[in-house]
Amino acid sequence: MPRTAADRTARLFVAVDPPADACEELTTWARTAIRGLGPRGGGSAGVRVLDPELLHVTLCFLGSRPVEEIAAIDQALEGCAMPVGELSIGAPLWLPPRRPRALAVEVRDDPEGGLAALHETLLDALARACGWHEERKRFRAHVTLARMRDGPRGSAAARVLPATPALSFTPASIVLYRSWLSPAGAAYEALATRTLAPL
Repeated sequence: MPRTAADRTARLFVAVDPPADACEELTTWARTAIRGLGPRGGGSAGVRVLDPELLHVTLCFLGSRPVEEIAAIDQALEGCAMPVGELSIGAPLWLPPRRPRALAVEVRDDPEGGLAALHETLLDALARACGWHEERKRFRAHVTLARMRDGPRGSAAARVLPATPALSFTPASIVLYRSWLSPAGAAYEALATRTLAPL
């Protein structure tokens, strides 16, 4: 049987994961935050809160890449296992800002800028490994918590969201994920994990 384009490519990204208890708390917050975002502000129809195990902080989204590159990307992560200090959850975000389709929370870097430095190191390593270059100009660390078919409009988009939980965490590893898309939403498969060096 001939291979399809889907067999020859993989949708990839590199991320750090908050701990499970933080993900549970963020999911609970998101369920509260989306109340009233549905049709005419009466519910959350069309809004899907992500399961806790799907929450992550994307460092680099590579998109669809040839499956033959996975081994090289895996190897490139070896040199990126640098230390990152304690990160904290910040304000809620509508993303993208102009026509929101997702509710997220910002992630604040540690005082030494470890997450931003890891991001830059990854960019260089991935460029050398497979020629990938990031399209976006600015790295904005965040955790996506909910997705919606139709973004919030008018008063829904402008309304004040509840305060985010006072959470902080120190990433333990970087993970290369493969994203599998389906009508029910994305599922993520961890292809490679590298433990971050201690501070």
